[in-house]
Amino acid sequence: MLKLGGVLVCLLIVAMDVAAGILGVQAEVAQNKVKHLRLWIFECRDPSHDAFKLALGAAALLTLAHVLANLLGGCMCVCSQEEFQRASPNRQLSVACLIFTWIILAVGLSTLVIGILSNNKSRASCGFTHHHFLSIGGILCFVHALFSVAYYVSATAAGDEEK
Repeated sequence: MLKLGGVLVCLLIVAMDVAAGILGVQAEVAQNKVKHLRLWIFECRDPSHDAFKLALGAAALLTLAHVLANLLGGCMCVCSQEEFQRASPNRQLSVACLIFTWIILAVGLSTLVIGILSNNKSRASCGFTHHHFLSIGGILCFVHALFSVAYYVSATAAGDEEK
């Protein structure tokens, strides 16, 4: 029964991250459909409300998947390099995956927020082009799924080793 629960948790994390990735890419498509004027590296365009809603959903799902993976995966604290080197391979892998999930979350959420802000209803913007932030955020959601599942599995295995 415990293994079935772990599989369901992994599937839920992957489903939320994949849905976030699809929403991020769809937001990029919706953003590209609005009217814009481009001159070299400068661009003026109207905000897209559809892109705003889709990107907001992607950011929420990415955050929720990250919180779920971290809460259910448990805490794999390593306080020093010496402790890290003495730790089991599962524990080392879980710490590495945890670090990567936080980095991917920071970069992916930042790019999605930049896309959300550029599609805020109150701002019609002119300036340097800000292309592909939403699709990059969407792609990072897919990458986040891989590292989150790897973290959950390795953290659970490391926790089982310690018992």
